[in-house]
Amino acid sequence: MHTLGINAAFHDCSAALLRDGKVLAAAEEERFTRIKHGKRPVPFSTWQLPYHAIDYCLRVAGISLGDVDHIAYSFDPALLQPALAPDGILTLPLEHSAARRPEGQGSPWDPLFLSYIINAPRQLVDGVPHHLRQRFAGASLERIMEKWQFVEHHLTHEASAFLASPYDETAVLTMDGRGERASTSYGHYRDGKYDRIKQINLPHSLGLLYEDVTRYLGFLHSSDEYKVMALASYGKPVYVDDFRDILREDGAGGYTVQAADLAARFGPPRRRGEQFEQKHMDIAHSLQCVLEETVLAMAHWLHGVTRSDKLCMAGGVALNCVMNARLAAQSPFRDIWVQPAAGDAGTSLGAALWVDLHQREGGRQWTMDHAYLGPEYSDEEIESFLDYAGLRYTRLTQVAEAAAELLADEKIIGWFQGRMEFGPRALGARSILASPRDSAMQSRLNALKDREDFRPVAPVVLAERAHEWFDARGRSAIDAPFMLFVFDVLQDKADMIPAVRHIDGTARVQTVTHSQNALLHELLTAFGEKTGVPVLVNTSFNTRGEPVVCSPRDALESFWTSPLDALVIGRYLVEKP
Repeated sequence: MHTLGINAAFHDCSAALLRDGKVLAAAEEERFTRIKHGKRPVPFSTWQLPYHAIDYCLRVAGISLGDVDHIAYSFDPALLQPALAPDGILTLPLEHSAARRPEGQGSPWDPLFLSYIINAPRQLVDGVPHHLRQRFAGASLERIMEKWQFVEHHLTHEASAFLASPYDETAVLTMDGRGERASTSYGHYRDGKYDRIKQINLPHSLGLLYEDVTRYLGFLHSSDEYKVMALASYGKPVYVDDFRDILREDGAGGYTVQAADLAARFGPPRRRGEQFEQKHMDIAHSLQCVLEETVLAMAHWLHGVTRSDKLCMAGGVALNCVMNARLAAQSPFRDIWVQPAAGDAGTSLGAALWVDLHQREGGRQWTMDHAYLGPEYSDEEIESFLDYAGLRYTRLTQVAEAAAELLADEKIIGWFQGRMEFGPRALGARSILASPRDSAMQSRLNALKDREDFRPVAPVVLAERAHEWFDARGRSAIDAPFMLFVFDVLQDKADMIPAVRHIDGTARVQTVTHSQNALLHELLTAFGEKTGVPVLVNTSFNTRGEPVVCSPRDALESFWTSPLDALVIGRYLVEKP
């Protein structure tokens, strides 16, 4: 049985495909189209489906769209339709000023948004780009409608967490900007069943508050929230009382977000390109503090209700690794697992997992112990493209050893190996790697990627030695394969890896075992033998405004248009003269 999951309602469009409960493939549309986030989250783009990601998933399975048994879309228009079209008729305004807003409607364009979602099955059949039609041929609208299921947005976030995690019983917390109506969900998964406990609905939203501050600080909302988190490390809690007035936790698992004029509170917003002032850093820091204390209180409440010692999280807010670390250190939950594609991209996976579970006997068949679910290219394909491009290259017999020598010589390399990561983090398949031993490496990498100076870079470390370099918080080992938690750098190691140590003494750690990524593990081992440091800088293989590279063509374009020193792509080494 094949189940296709689709995310397209807002942003980070994606697709995922299961066969008999096991994930065959999952990928974001941006990796193929080279448009960051696939599209902007506006009603006028809701019709755009992730055709390239769907085509990739079908290609991995060796099937066409007509062979798919179930199609799960991660948004349920039925939850909005009674308010927007109680008589079954949608009125679409031609202009914003001409709109008639039903009571409670968020935007004059919501009817357009809803119409696009309701008609997504028709768009899947009729809107396929010409060059992708082969795998979509033969799928009639009638058959697609029979297979199609709309799944509530937050349920797909929740399912992407508890059905992918290693836990058979767990509390579940999802937080994002918005779904149909909800912005936060609480639940409990046990005995193969999921019980929804509570939801918090719009206009109250942790994600939308963070988006508002992102926009106020001159960044792109629904895109650059992680920059606000990084900027927060440089600030002080000057404005925590302001944010506690805006974001109010109620002591019973709930919260409210008061409408706030940030410019009236804090002064004129920063314009893109302007210098950062201490005030901007203090605003980011204060927001981060109040977010953390609010979510920590929510976690305490959820633990009291479920009495579980495990917590699964998803939703875009769960990508906040500083918040996650505080939950791990101070919440009553013993174990916390976060979906690596916690943003909307992961809802295609959650939708597919949920529908598959309810259409097939046998229970769960899969656990997400790695995120390498995207496209891969054979050495033959890579060599063929290198020849086509007329490039000189070296075929390596010992890939890890050759790369370790370059890195030990303080070279910065592009690293293109195996299947691509699913989710926003580069985890050693499409990465830029460097030595962490020189503090100047952070600024070198930020200049190479044309990033803001305050942006940190992250370490990847051998899992079996991570506790020697980072504070394991009383545990014998650190398990962080998805780079979703920060850890303190141990004081006696701080001077040995200054490039990955953020201003607050923490680092966003990725651990690697041999079973998760054998080649990256070999590289870390080789680098450790040469330098005494089993740690590398790992940042995503892209430059500013570009998605992470996906294909050999993408990798070579990024390599030749940036100051990268070398590219290790499959078994091949490309260097600049």
